[in-house]
Amino acid sequence: MLTIGDLAKRSGVAASALRYYEDLGLIQSERNKSGHRRYLQATLRRVAFIVFAQKVGLTLGEVGRELEKLPNNRVPERADWAQLSGTWTARIDDRIAELQKLRAGMSQCIGCGCLSFDHCRFANPGDRAGTRGPGPRYWVEPARTS
Repeated sequence: MLTIGDLAKRSGVAASALRYYEDLGLIQSERNKSGHRRYLQATLRRVAFIVFAQKVGLTLGEVGRELEKLPNNRVPERADWAQLSGTWTARIDDRIAELQKLRAGMSQCIGCGCLSFDHCRFANPGDRAGTRGPGPRYWVEPARTS
């Protein structure tokens, strides 16, 4: 059994985050006679899964729904984790494409050094992009010529 400090140190996740994960039902602890939390060693796997899933872009709600798919009668194994994470390929590919687009846009705009408000895609006179909807419009849809 691991204390919350041990779990935090070993997982690299703050104790406050571990308590939050527990409040959300993502991990479980047992309480000893003095009321201190104790975690099974297998909780390290669940925490690692949570951290990885968040890096992929899953919300904690989505993480919870994924963790509900794990077996209750045994400690999850490599095949269980592979089955859950196997559905994330498209999400990872989308994230990679978004980051590549960001990198290309930054090198074209900042890298050229022109600082031209007449030609730069990032310039937005009169908030033209605002008429196209909320959020970073130039990143989520192709540029218009008008």
